[in-house]
Amino acid sequence: MSMIPLVGSERPARDGAEDVGAAEPKERFVVSVLLRRRSANVLTARVARLREGDRSEEPMTREAFADAFGADSADAGVVEAFARQSGLDVLSQDLPRRTVRLSGTAPKFNAAFAISLRRFDHPSGAYRGHLGPVSLPSELADLVEAVLGLDDRPQAEPHFRIRKAKPPGASQAAATSFTPVQIARLYGFPEGDGAGECIGLIELGGGYAQADLAAYFAGVGLGAGPPVLAVSVDEAANSPTGTANGPDGEVTLDIEVAGCVAPSARLAVYFAPNTDAGFIDAVTAAVHDTTNRPSVISISWGGPESAWTAQARNAMDSAFQAGAAMGVSVTVASGDNGASDGVAGGANHVDFPASSPHALACGGTSLHASGGVITREEVWNNGAGGGAGGGGVSTAFPLPPWQTGLSAVSGKGKSQALTRRGVPDVAADADPETGYQVRVDGADAVFGGTSAVAPLWAGLIALINAERGAPVGYINPLIYAHPTALNDITQGNNGGFNAAKGWDACTGLGSPQGAALAAALAE
Repeated sequence: MSMIPLVGSERPARDGAEDVGAAEPKERFVVSVLLRRRSANVLTARVARLREGDRSEEPMTREAFADAFGADSADAGVVEAFARQSGLDVLSQDLPRRTVRLSGTAPKFNAAFAISLRRFDHPSGAYRGHLGPVSLPSELADLVEAVLGLDDRPQAEPHFRIRKAKPPGASQAAATSFTPVQIARLYGFPEGDGAGECIGLIELGGGYAQADLAAYFAGVGLGAGPPVLAVSVDEAANSPTGTANGPDGEVTLDIEVAGCVAPSARLAVYFAPNTDAGFIDAVTAAVHDTTNRPSVISISWGGPESAWTAQARNAMDSAFQAGAAMGVSVTVASGDNGASDGVAGGANHVDFPASSPHALACGGTSLHASGGVITREEVWNNGAGGGAGGGGVSTAFPLPPWQTGLSAVSGKGKSQALTRRGVPDVAADADPETGYQVRVDGADAVFGGTSAVAPLWAGLIALINAERGAPVGYINPLIYAHPTALNDITQGNNGGFNAAKGWDACTGLGSPQGAALAAALAE
């Protein structure tokens, strides 16, 4: 049988990992196979018009999108036949999401995709990976865009920071904190409660306790708070670990921030495994969800672009493009490790999926206020080990039209015109020293990180959608067309880039002037 390498499926071992032998031969695991779209060129042209700011076409319904651009059942049939011939079980087929899920053992997947699955030891935990690219038989080569889940290393990390207690005798004067309700007021969010909207939250582990949410929302004066629904993806579930400084912190932070901003919106929390397959399956589940129908999706997880395979990046970006066509906005945290994004070597890196041009990348500021008014706002950068807002220039995605003519100012003060996608687009308070009051695992704490910014912006978009009576959808071109509806942040740096007048690679266009932005987008 002729086997053809799947472009972009290569994945080197993690730095510091040791190959300790063949993958466990009896362990069964699940792989997601992503199929090509029907009429892909038509969708590409439609999204290109949206990138240019053309709003003449109404957003498609999820049902209409599935009919026009889902996978072809014949393609799915070819993949399923191949799987059975290879001794793999077909668990599910989802044509709108273009996904066929296969179950089997390492030897069966090795033979099916001409790979060598191995076990790797790493200081942060063992994982399964493969040597060389995934290969496909010739009859599948034109049908399959990605094979995800063969490698089960953690794909992303949550982007939050918990304020650390200061040692005895240290000054406490600089630290303050706000409820998300107070932050929304400081940013002038429009009146309203998001009734009729659904906000989707993507989570890759952990969970929430209903008792925490009930106590928290009552404590900030919101009564019972919003209805919260846990949605299982790839057999994951709401599973609190009892550790705030872990995924529970992320899950609960997202719910409490979004719920404070839009307390009558429904919150659908999509739980998935922290793998490339799980992450992408969670996003496609939310984008194509015909039950909950979120109009905005918030993502507070990510990792350096270089930590993703090209096939996985393309699959995620394709899911965001589908969302754009259906009027679904996507907000994504830009990371908490400054311009390096936590990658050793001294080079600048941006975080993905924030760097997708079809997502609204959310950076971080340090917010200071007095008497209910913002007195100072600058780039969040607490120095080595303290966290800083992620931002920079993508190496994977081209320059979107709404960033044409913009420049990034390096830490040395040199201005260079953008030639590729710049990150972030917008910002808001992310400094744990001026952070968000939350309740996680039965205890009160103060959180920061760009993880708080993505659900804050998602809540704002839900308010705007409810006020408009229609989704704003792919919001990036609209925001760049109304820069005066944001607070321009001109002070500070993120370790690789400086703040500057207008867009910069630390805080994008700035933090929201909520009511002004709502008015600008009311057209």
